[in-house]
Amino acid sequence: MSSGVIRVCLGTSGVSAGAENVAAGFEKLLKKHGLKDNYELIRVGDRGLFRDVLVDIKRPGEEMVTYEYVSADDVEKIFESHVLNGKVFEKLAAGEDYEQFFSSQLRIVLENCGEIDPEKIEAYLEVGGYEAVKNALKMKPEEVIAEVKESGLRGRGGAGFPTGLKWEFARESKSDEKYLVCNADEGDPGAFMDRSVLEGDPHGLLEGMIIGGYAIGATHGYVYCRAEYPLAVKRLNLAIAQARKHGFIGENILGSGFSFDVIVKEGAGAFVCGEETALMASIEGFRGMPRPRPPFPAQSGLWGFPTNINNVESLANIRHIIVKGGKWFSSIGTENSKGTKVFALAGKIKNTGLVEIPMGMTLREVVDGPAGGLANKKQTFKAIQLGGPSGGVLPESQLDTPVDYEELQKSGAIMGSGGMIVMDQTTCMIDIARFFTEFCVAESCGKCVPCRVGLKRCLEVLERIVSGDGSMQDLDFLEHMGDSIKKTALCGLGNTAPNPVLTTIRYFRDEYVSHIKDKKCPAKVCTPLLDFVVDEKTCIKCGKCVKVCPVDAIEWEKGSVATIDKKLCVECKSCINACPVGAIE
Repeated sequence: MSSGVIRVCLGTSGVSAGAENVAAGFEKLLKKHGLKDNYELIRVGDRGLFRDVLVDIKRPGEEMVTYEYVSADDVEKIFESHVLNGKVFEKLAAGEDYEQFFSSQLRIVLENCGEIDPEKIEAYLEVGGYEAVKNALKMKPEEVIAEVKESGLRGRGGAGFPTGLKWEFARESKSDEKYLVCNADEGDPGAFMDRSVLEGDPHGLLEGMIIGGYAIGATHGYVYCRAEYPLAVKRLNLAIAQARKHGFIGENILGSGFSFDVIVKEGAGAFVCGEETALMASIEGFRGMPRPRPPFPAQSGLWGFPTNINNVESLANIRHIIVKGGKWFSSIGTENSKGTKVFALAGKIKNTGLVEIPMGMTLREVVDGPAGGLANKKQTFKAIQLGGPSGGVLPESQLDTPVDYEELQKSGAIMGSGGMIVMDQTTCMIDIARFFTEFCVAESCGKCVPCRVGLKRCLEVLERIVSGDGSMQDLDFLEHMGDSIKKTALCGLGNTAPNPVLTTIRYFRDEYVSHIKDKKCPAKVCTPLLDFVVDEKTCIKCGKCVKVCPVDAIEWEKGSVATIDKKLCVECKSCINACPVGAIE
């Protein structure tokens, strides 16, 4: 039996970086050197840190070493140095940044991601997989629900409704037919939490669904996953087939008398289908549009039958709660927000990727910890945006806000599904508000007037402001319209869509005033408000702007200040982005 291990991360991010060729390269070299019986080559999902391709190597009797940014061209050098000669290939070995990214995480949902082969049920069983199902089937459904209620688990899809209470409502609904649905319709820009779990630990999700189905009395489950996740869909379907073969899905599971089956429903990628009533309409074959509630899905959901809907992260927590107990889970986090939360870190930071942190950690601790601080140390922190397109934008003064449902809501942001974007001084707050509002306008189902018309009017005003044609009355309009949409939109997506606008006005009003009154964009982002003139006092005469100008509109000689010919300038902002001291205005 092999005692050495080579692991290659083959989630979507890894595959896009060439992980298949990297894995094939190691496989070829193991065969060439007669070491196939000495090393186990494991293809795992993404671990979270976007430094692909990530590769782990463990020689027999030695510690595991992780390599980052590995390409197919590096495989032979790493293999010869480390595998054959026992010398770490220092050039690509992960260092302090890698350790910092993982050191303050508490990985519960992501425990198996990047660690086991997601395409082999045997690998899942070896780490205790499906033990929770075995335990749950020995309990009464009411006892399972009581355990989940004691855990304090709240919905990780954004609303934060207590999961155990939701299950209890569905359990109490009298019906011969019930459904349990997993919402994997991850539509937020930059979000990839659900995708990583589905690709890296699909059996973990299935185990939570089986337990949930047993608890509420459902015999059918659906995973609603967007079709843009082909690898996730493939691995999920494979996991379902494997679980069925081993008796964990299907008729009379483990001889318990309980039957449960799972179907993967691929969605077309409509953002609004993340809303549960729109999601159910899509499963039924109709256009994905929300409907008024009540009745709630627990009373009347899919085809009029009681239906329970949880997102991927919520369900992936269940197996841990059943095995370790609700009391254990509730010991993590804050008084009102228990357990951990998975976030997709993006923006102007050193370490981008997927992190799982305990509830209660402050935003500052996340930015300075796993995120590694700002990527450009010459810049200063400006804002952090949480909750996806419907989330809020918070300034530096709010960085000590803990990751807690109520505390984030007080600040004007929301937990959301887990997007977290960090911005520095080169980010324009009005442009950010415009971007997210434009997304919500494009993704609105159009059913209700506040969302269909109100958001469109907000977008028009924001576009006017970034073009230099705004007025102070526009701010009053945006606040009034935003409040109206929040109170009157039909679904949760519409209710929260004005958040980016309202929070940027609340915390960055001076930036709006600068755009409107001074016709200036402090972040130098909004092109109509830029003069494209070099400030002689600030220019350090480095000539970097000349090298990036695509139309040769900049004149410069060594030791002199650069000048821009406005007749030739196409206002592409390449010079602004290249200038290390912000001398171009």
